[in-house]
Amino acid sequence: MQRLLVTAILFFSLGTAAIAQPAGHCTRETLTVRGTPVTASYCVDSSAPGQSGHETAVAVTETYAAPHGSFTGNSTLHFIAGLDPSRVIEDVALDRLGLTGTLHLTLVLRNGLIHIESAMLTPGAITIK
Repeated sequence: MQRLLVTAILFFSLGTAAIAQPAGHCTRETLTVRGTPVTASYCVDSSAPGQSGHETAVAVTETYAAPHGSFTGNSTLHFIAGLDPSRVIEDVALDRLGLTGTLHLTLVLRNGLIHIESAMLTPGAITIK
């Protein structure tokens, strides 16, 4: 009986985690910033269908991690509906990762997934990707 209860609890907790961040809508990329690996993960939580050519809101859970820190945040990115791919610019301060500077990212929404298309580190305008 106790084994059945533990199995049921594990099953339901795994199901809840899968609903919170569906694995099929997440991407993960690692950039090298001044010799330090910085991993960025983007999970599309929801997106509102928009009229083609107009702005559409995409709710995203973003996680950034490096050897000396990590942080997660929720944001709403505004892409253009009907364009595949569609791009936005985002700035990420690196101080919470134990690094200095800001990453200027061009994020692209393609086939419902968000990827880093390009990355530049400032100050210094250093091309990362």
